[in-house]
Amino acid sequence: MALAIFDLDETLIHGDCASLWAQRMADLQWVDRDSFVPREQELMTLYSRGELAMEDYMTFTLAPLVGRTPEEVEFVVGPYVEDVIEPIIFGDAMRCLAAHRAAGDRLLLISASAHFLVSAIAERLGVDEVLAIDCEFQHGCYSGKTSGVLTYREGKVTRLEAWLAAEGETLEGAHFYSDSRNDLPLLQRVPHPHAVNPDPTLRAHAEQAGWEILDWK
Repeated sequence: MALAIFDLDETLIHGDCASLWAQRMADLQWVDRDSFVPREQELMTLYSRGELAMEDYMTFTLAPLVGRTPEEVEFVVGPYVEDVIEPIIFGDAMRCLAAHRAAGDRLLLISASAHFLVSAIAERLGVDEVLAIDCEFQHGCYSGKTSGVLTYREGKVTRLEAWLAAEGETLEGAHFYSDSRNDLPLLQRVPHPHAVNPDPTLRAHAEQAGWEILDWK
């Protein structure tokens, strides 16, 4: 049994769950669509270039949750996953998950999106274990701040290493699937890196390193 580790956005799903959540918050009138959504897209453009300070993105996108309870957010995240996320899950991703599950591998989803989104999507994908950006709570409500090391770039490696130690696991025989240049630090740590629908930087690196390149639909 080995670890099969998966990125989420643009890897298992054809889109970014955080950006789609921003649009859902606009639908819910939790934010002003005309100002919030364009700013979120500007920040995501920086992400695609590898230039984003993730702390800035999280501070901006968590602001509408300040004072809301986990139960209130969970109540709207469920329909969001069903209506928005389920239709954009790659069929090839589901087949890959099933193959690793059949091989007895331990599945882990690690994402630079908020835990409340990633865990809800992971449940739909049949993945029980998740590492994602944790949110801080004060007096039982979202504070608008994050907690701990962010699962972004080198932070994914840091969080994974802590998880491995706590679980008594190793990266021996491990696979990692990702689309993004931001995941190069972790891709370089596993024996079996897979570039899924890779961005140009990751594609060039994968071709040079001889990594498997997958075209998921």
